[in-house]
Amino acid sequence: MGNSITTRDGTEIFYKDWGSGRPVVFSHGWPLNADAWDDQLHLVASHGYRAIAHDRRGHGRSGQPWQGNDMDTYADDLAELIETLDLRDAVLVGHSTGGGEVTRYIGRHGTSRIAKAVLLGAVPPLMLRTDANPQGLPIEAFDAIRSGVSADRSQFYAELSLPFYGFNRPGAKVSQGVSDAFWLQSMRVGLKGALDCVRAFSETDFTEDLARFDIPTLIAHGDDDQIVPIVAAGLESAKLVKDATLKVYPGAPHGLVGAYKDEFNADLLAFLAS
Repeated sequence: MGNSITTRDGTEIFYKDWGSGRPVVFSHGWPLNADAWDDQLHLVASHGYRAIAHDRRGHGRSGQPWQGNDMDTYADDLAELIETLDLRDAVLVGHSTGGGEVTRYIGRHGTSRIAKAVLLGAVPPLMLRTDANPQGLPIEAFDAIRSGVSADRSQFYAELSLPFYGFNRPGAKVSQGVSDAFWLQSMRVGLKGALDCVRAFSETDFTEDLARFDIPTLIAHGDDDQIVPIVAAGLESAKLVKDATLKVYPGAPHGLVGAYKDEFNADLLAFLAS
């Protein structure tokens, strides 16, 4: 199947490992897997970096345990991968739920092995609306995701690709191929892991984790993100991370596509080289 590690609780974690040089470790969003990062993996490996991306437990080619589908364990799985490969001076890049994973990793494990971080369309500090987080989304929004996944996950994922990539916007250039790839990756998530991960990405509060960041951090977010709206996410995280660089992409959706992907790729290379 390829490269994998086995975590302390016996879960197999699949990962890709391309190129050589300073390690750049990518964490993917829900309900995808490491394939979502293939363009960026190829890009950075072609520019003299070692590109690594794993499938989160429950997702893709990794194991599908009943237990451990929570942000603390996701972060600990990432730590085991980093430690097993003995990565140092690494750059962590997380999209969406993966941005939460990166953030919780730094909160739990610190930055002794980490040089920089990139949070792209990431879920921190907190997606759920609470009294302290009035700009978040109501619990009903996440209940609807769980209901859709439980009732007909294949149709739900097919429809989710449209707002994910902004294909539902007037004048959008729709790629059926991108939507099909999204569906294919999504269908490789086990139902238990998929449902548990909704709670993990929506109800985990990363405020204290963000306060522990002490490395250069790029916070990048599209201002037309319909999945993780920027107002309670990227804009707030940029206030909490010391000396963060905030990059807002006007009109950009949640998923990397088209001109947005090209612009982020250029920004990623520039940030790695800085």
